[in-house]
Amino acid sequence: MSITFQNAKDHLRTINRHKRLVTKYCFTIGLYRQGLGHDLSKYAPSEFLTGARFYAGTRSPNAVAREKLGVSTAWLHHKGRNKHHYEYWIDQDLEGRREMVGFPMPYEYVAEMFCDRLAASKVYLGEAYTDDYPLRYFEPLKTSPYMHPETKKELEALLTMLKNRGETETLAYLKNELKRRRLASPKHQSQS
Repeated sequence: MSITFQNAKDHLRTINRHKRLVTKYCFTIGLYRQGLGHDLSKYAPSEFLTGARFYAGTRSPNAVAREKLGVSTAWLHHKGRNKHHYEYWIDQDLEGRREMVGFPMPYEYVAEMFCDRLAASKVYLGEAYTDDYPLRYFEPLKTSPYMHPETKKELEALLTMLKNRGETETLAYLKNELKRRRLASPKHQSQS
């Protein structure tokens, strides 16, 4: 499968639209730096060229690459550079049998992961998007041993709130929760 100009153009349009949406959501909840820096690695040749080559328009080109090649090197590059993916937080458990396990994600990255899933669902589904879709997409991950149980619980709560209460209320909750957690952190209290 070769890269066509049209695929490259369409892929660029897709990642730009996704990035704009995530930036908007991150700004809405007060994560300005994360919003600006979200997914910048997608513009690196190691990710962009794979994306253009396997562009489908309705789902991640990394999934297509994985099906055709058995692995997506673009995804391996991406997850290792973006803290809003739970796969970034997988490492050896030095306490146990040295198995690969998921570690808890800081809440600001769980929040960005929520924004990422919301935006990706809207970009890939277009007019067919509904607020229950991100939760349905999450369902198969609930059995993954690589997402830490606390991270899983926090993300599922946000996706369930999105389904039941909608985007506006969930983003407002997230903004307040991030603020509450920052104010409660020992770092903030030691500066007071």
